Amino acid sequence: MSEVVEKIYAEISKVIDPEVGFNLVEMGLIYDVDVNEGNVMVTMTLSTPACPMHEMLTNWVKEAALRVEGMTNAEINLVFEPRWNPTMATEEVKIKLGG
Repeated sequence: MSEVVEKIYAEISKVIDPEVGFNLVEMGLIYDVDVNEGNVMVTMTLSTPACPMHEMLTNWVKEAALRVEGMTNAEINLVFEPRWNPTMATEEVKIKLGG
């Protein structure tokens, strides 16, 4: 993983899902970050396709990616395959979620 991609993940880690109180990276909702000459494509999902916070969360992720120096454009590729489930989260989140 490149240093720029690591910085983007670090910024996205500051985005907290207000419904559960965990950041999107530790929840396993960020599937991929691709960078090409200042353009960032974040492939992510939501905990449920009917998430009422989807616009806010995707905007927050885009803003987080753009906070990294040199990034001039960010786009979100919102996918629902593979469908998110709690096993995709970090061990700490799984424990806190009761899994």
